[in-house]
Amino acid sequence: MEVKKAVIPAAGLGTRFLPATKAMPKEMLPLIDRPVIQYVVEEAIASGIDDILIITGRGKRAIEDYFDDSPELELHLKENGKEKLLKVVQDVSSLADIHYIRQKEPKGLGDAVLRAEKHIGDEPFAVLLGDDIIRNSTPCTRQLIDISGRYDASVLAVEEVPREKISSYGIIRGREFLDSLYVLEDIVEKPSVEDAPSNIGAIGRYVFTPEIFDCLKRTAAGVGGEIQLTDAIRMLKEEQEVYAYAFEGKRYDTGDKAGYVQAIIDFALERPSLREGVMSHLREAMLR
Repeated sequence: MEVKKAVIPAAGLGTRFLPATKAMPKEMLPLIDRPVIQYVVEEAIASGIDDILIITGRGKRAIEDYFDDSPELELHLKENGKEKLLKVVQDVSSLADIHYIRQKEPKGLGDAVLRAEKHIGDEPFAVLLGDDIIRNSTPCTRQLIDISGRYDASVLAVEEVPREKISSYGIIRGREFLDSLYVLEDIVEKPSVEDAPSNIGAIGRYVFTPEIFDCLKRTAAGVGGEIQLTDAIRMLKEEQEVYAYAFEGKRYDTGDKAGYVQAIIDFALERPSLREGVMSHLREAMLR
């Protein structure tokens, strides 16, 4: 399957980061000098995707503005001889062919993905959640696309999750098919530790066959009264094989405050201009 389209759901309310997200979309929270969502868009592009649909909601206009041209800013930078900054700004607006559609009500991740049906049509597509930044020489989405093409099937990215966080994930039961690759047997949305089928959770990367849309249409409201993508996946695996892949790479859960801070520190340490100052501060902080 050749995957050329991606959906990035970005309509969530960002309640875990209130009050900051009262005025700023959580996807626009900065990692040093770039918002979280830019890293997600760049992963899609690096995976060979050139058509991206971002699902937004009320109060998310800043996302559209960020990826749009900024004539006044660009003119100001040009007139003041700030050519390097000008290139940085222009590169953002030329990253990819980006489209937008609104999820009018916060009815869940499954409903957000369903909003993309007309744009996707009958093609396979990727879904990338903005909460997760995954870094590897081969992008996580590319890894899933390769497996999806090999078996002509939908694939979820998964990883082991700590016991105390099991109730925050869709937890799978899978039959190991190859090293790091499972045939999905079941998936349960946010189970208790006692009811969880394993400690392996789905994280924010998927490649779907278009049949997922029919499953979403038949999915009733689930946990939290929302249309859960997990429930639609559970339905899809009854009709065709679905795989789960323990991806290669380092994942940062930027929807979690501790994960967000970890990402900022690690990204800062990678920059020569910031590394020494950050290292010095960390050493001092450890001695307090």
